[in-house]
Amino acid sequence: MSIEKHDNGIHVSNEIGTLRALLIHSPDSGLGKVVPSKAQDWLFEDIVHLDTVRKDEYDYYIKLLMYFLDPEKIKGKLQEIDSEESNRSFFKPGDPGFHSSTKVIELQQMLAQILEDEGIRKKLSASVCAIEGCTYRLQQELIATEPKVLARIFISGTLEDGRMIFAPIPNLIFTRDVGITINGHILLNKPAKKARSRETLLMRYIFFNHPFFEAYREQILEIPDPLQHFLRPGEDEDHRTTLEGGDVMVVSPDHVLIGCSERTSPLGANEAIKLLFEHGVVNKVTVVKIPNKRDFMHIDTIFTQVKRNVWAVLSSVSRAGNAVKEPIHLLVEQENRDKTEIIQFRKEDPMQPLRFESIEALLNDISVNDLGSEEETRFIYSGNDTFPFDAREQWTDSCNLLAIREGVVLGYDRNDNTVEAFKKHGFEVIRVARLIEQLESGAVQPEEMKDTLILMPSAELSRARGGFHCMSLPIRRDSLNRFV
Repeated sequence: MSIEKHDNGIHVSNEIGTLRALLIHSPDSGLGKVVPSKAQDWLFEDIVHLDTVRKDEYDYYIKLLMYFLDPEKIKGKLQEIDSEESNRSFFKPGDPGFHSSTKVIELQQMLAQILEDEGIRKKLSASVCAIEGCTYRLQQELIATEPKVLARIFISGTLEDGRMIFAPIPNLIFTRDVGITINGHILLNKPAKKARSRETLLMRYIFFNHPFFEAYREQILEIPDPLQHFLRPGEDEDHRTTLEGGDVMVVSPDHVLIGCSERTSPLGANEAIKLLFEHGVVNKVTVVKIPNKRDFMHIDTIFTQVKRNVWAVLSSVSRAGNAVKEPIHLLVEQENRDKTEIIQFRKEDPMQPLRFESIEALLNDISVNDLGSEEETRFIYSGNDTFPFDAREQWTDSCNLLAIREGVVLGYDRNDNTVEAFKKHGFEVIRVARLIEQLESGAVQPEEMKDTLILMPSAELSRARGGFHCMSLPIRRDSLNRFV
């Protein structure tokens, strides 16, 4: 295995410190095989054009991450990387020209590396075949397959001769949903939909078997189902333990937010709180119940952090007038799933939770009391806070932003009114192609950038219903000084 543990290890204690390492998965051939009749079963809103997603959209994401996180891999090589002769080798796991970065880390490469171990290859092949209902002969065929090829098969569902043997897992590009780093721990999540079972299995094997995480295996937390859950009635999501990473935010070293949403159940939030408190990971967890609607899906579709005192939010859900006023008795309440509730639990006294009247009130409290901001907390609203653009642009992830350093965030270029809102708040706005030119020429230095919204192409990627916050699993960020 060529990737080894990094000297600086893993540690994420906030959402906006300078990003140093993350896990990603580049769009694979499985995305190009999503058919209309199965798109929603596979959690896509539409079918996408694979070449456009790769060449015109996601490749820019990889290049930008390289300039910020691993510039030695790309600086001075851009012309070669983009040449027709290269055939995108830089972006293809398993190709001789693949970047193999230890900071912008490709999950498919990690999977191929653990599959070099014959014992792991046998166990994982048997597990995948059990999930997918494969024949014993096919299982033996997979075990005998070369590791790089087998990793591609497990992800795309397609053999080298083009035959599909099981469904693709197109949602693996949203790496945050299946795991999240909290301080020095990794929380393995429990996605809500059956379509994500195989990717959850693959991620579990990577985290527990790859040498990159060897020193952290005791810090890997898995969310269990309630005891004897299989004897209990009810198969709907409210009675299942589900939690996805888009509903988990590490906002300070001592404070984690967990959303209850379309994809994360109250039971899942309960189990996560127990784990985090029992293992001493944090001392404060705030549960943010948002309307159980496809429009919102996760809490990171309605707010993400830009700076310690600046947040991108959807006003129709975040403001005080939209929060439920009734007293809160228990976390596991199944009623009123179409309302917003915010409940904060503290390890020293979990039976006396605090309540916030709105998401904005919570975010202000985080900025001031958790992060020590001495500036006024500001909210940049989806669609410039104007209907119907607020709802339209939230649907295309106007609030789902990834901070690569404080104040420097990535978002989709199609959300025009949200872009105007950023400008009103004093942010520079630049398209990624132009920024890459400046980074390559040296006209701009990543560490000198401030208050910038980087616009990423989005005609196809946005059809998958996830932004760059979803498409990242940070494993190392710089800590923040409490007061600035």
